[in-house]
Amino acid sequence: MKPRVAALRVMVGVLGKGRSLGTLLPEVLERVSSPRDRAYVQQLCYGTLRFLPRLDACIDHHLQRPLKGRNVDVRVALLLGLYQLIYLRTPDHAAVSETVSLARTVGKPWAERLINAVLRSFLRNREQTLERVDREPSVAAAHPRWLFDILQADWPQDWPAIVRANNQQPPMALRVNRRHGDRAAYRERLSAEGMSASELKWCPEGIILEHAVDVTELPGFDSGDVSVQDGAAQLAAALLDVRPGNRVLDACAAPGGKTAHLLELQPDLAELVAVDIDPHRLQRLEQNLKRLGLCARLQVGDAASPEQWWDGKLFDRILLDAPCSATGVIRRHPDIKVLRRTKDLANLVALQQHLLHFMWSLLKPGGKLLYATCSVLKRENAQQVADFLDKHPDARELPIDGSWGRANSAGRQILPGENQMDGFYYASLQKSD
Repeated sequence: MKPRVAALRVMVGVLGKGRSLGTLLPEVLERVSSPRDRAYVQQLCYGTLRFLPRLDACIDHHLQRPLKGRNVDVRVALLLGLYQLIYLRTPDHAAVSETVSLARTVGKPWAERLINAVLRSFLRNREQTLERVDREPSVAAAHPRWLFDILQADWPQDWPAIVRANNQQPPMALRVNRRHGDRAAYRERLSAEGMSASELKWCPEGIILEHAVDVTELPGFDSGDVSVQDGAAQLAAALLDVRPGNRVLDACAAPGGKTAHLLELQPDLAELVAVDIDPHRLQRLEQNLKRLGLCARLQVGDAASPEQWWDGKLFDRILLDAPCSATGVIRRHPDIKVLRRTKDLANLVALQQHLLHFMWSLLKPGGKLLYATCSVLKRENAQQVADFLDKHPDARELPIDGSWGRANSAGRQILPGENQMDGFYYASLQKSD
């Protein structure tokens, strides 16, 4: 399959059917032959989604009448073409001709003239078009208006840096398996393979690669010497403060990076129970643990309904990496800009409240719960924890010592790109004896 055709199919699935990029892209890439073409497909899909609001505005500016909903494939072709013209070094004539040819691929030869007219109109008026659409700040920032407004309200000084980081390609971060060796030794192995890397500040097992590679190229990956995990997510294991003999619950655990890190750091746990509602994601967790040579009790179940899976024994430590808006990881998952809606927030906040309530009931007196999200929205983070503390007199917030991120009214927040990490939030809560 040609790379532009593959990108078109992925993008139609995301924009037309609401499927996630992470699910669709691997399926389509299996039908693309060369590594170079697969990389180009990824570049087209990720880049177009990153700048979608700006690309959409450019299309609307040059269309004489809106495209009907059934023509989402024609709009996708225009998006891909404009992305090449604005953000890539694709020669103008090649971007236009290859995009026009997509009309026949989707069985709509009538759209050839439309696509050609829109793209050539943009080329004739490139600067004027961009200047005009960028008058709307959310369009210039390439963020949906609802999210842009919340970021401005929550982070009046930091929102420019947040949106800038969200539109950049993230670094590839690794976590060295402490059971198999230390970080310095693994950096030497990378260097021997011609891969430059630096230590990830605040993360004793963390490494940042200078250039991303396929995981199959990482020395010792198959034997469990290293895993791919962002630095912000690597902080969780130390913050949970697990001790020998502890019984630990990792709620909403898949795909298992934090589960594995906990087991790597503390081999003498009494038990680690990893729960996730999605059996397919739990299979990925099982595969990750097998690769790393680790063992946990895996349980398919809804963390908000513990009566379905809980054995009645309380836990010393609970990690609640709660479902959230994922607004801290947009740079890794730019389809969040499309798939997430402002109406989703109320449901997510309510779900987080339920999860906190039920997880708290499973915690031993004197035990600790670490609440985590990959969100930067205060409704899901500091405000959520403050509300929980108000309603639970047996809970107290433990201070999080660290120079990473920034202190909030409750918990600690990392913003996207800070210290080369994703946007993440943590709050440590202890239950009264």
